[in-house]
Amino acid sequence: MLKLFYTAHTCSLATHIALEEVGADYSSVRIDFGKTEQRSPEYLKVNPKGRVPALVTDRGILTETPAMLVFVAQSHPAAQLAAMDDPFAFAEMQAFNSYLCSSLHINHAHRMRGPRWVDAEDAHSIAAMQRKVPESVGACFDLIERDMLKGPWVMGERYTICDPYLFTLAQWLEADGVDPKRIPRVVDHRRRMSERTAVRKAIADELA
Repeated sequence: MLKLFYTAHTCSLATHIALEEVGADYSSVRIDFGKTEQRSPEYLKVNPKGRVPALVTDRGILTETPAMLVFVAQSHPAAQLAAMDDPFAFAEMQAFNSYLCSSLHINHAHRMRGPRWVDAEDAHSIAAMQRKVPESVGACFDLIERDMLKGPWVMGERYTICDPYLFTLAQWLEADGVDPKRIPRVVDHRRRMSERTAVRKAIADELA
């Protein structure tokens, strides 16, 4: 059985949704950031990075959302959440998820994770990063809206592991200061995702 370590309102939701979509046999363990459980000796044995998510498999432990999503898709091919039969389409999917991971999510993190990049005592630099978030995150969503979201799903007609990942990050756009009116296709995608049974189940589990 798979075991997902997660924290509510984080990117772990993407993998949680994917596990529900494929009907995986899994359990979940909540990591409480308020109690800094991500830095506990017990959890650092699972993920030395001290972050969520982490996915325990029978072959070892996986971290990083793009890798975990691919693993879920490849381990449950009947669900067809990845274009495994088309190298170019698969690479396009990976490119999209890599952009979410390396650009959009990092820009979002500047709002509350400033001490990752500057000393915690450097209030001026932290405030400057926070002020930049609406612009930097907004620019990422503008690009997705204009050039990357093929519709009706990220990759077009086929629902893939890109969709729960985009949905997860789109949960935060208002808090990041992005006007949803500027990205109507992204917002419509978020709405349609929220209606899926797997999405509702994963969110309910994380908020229980």
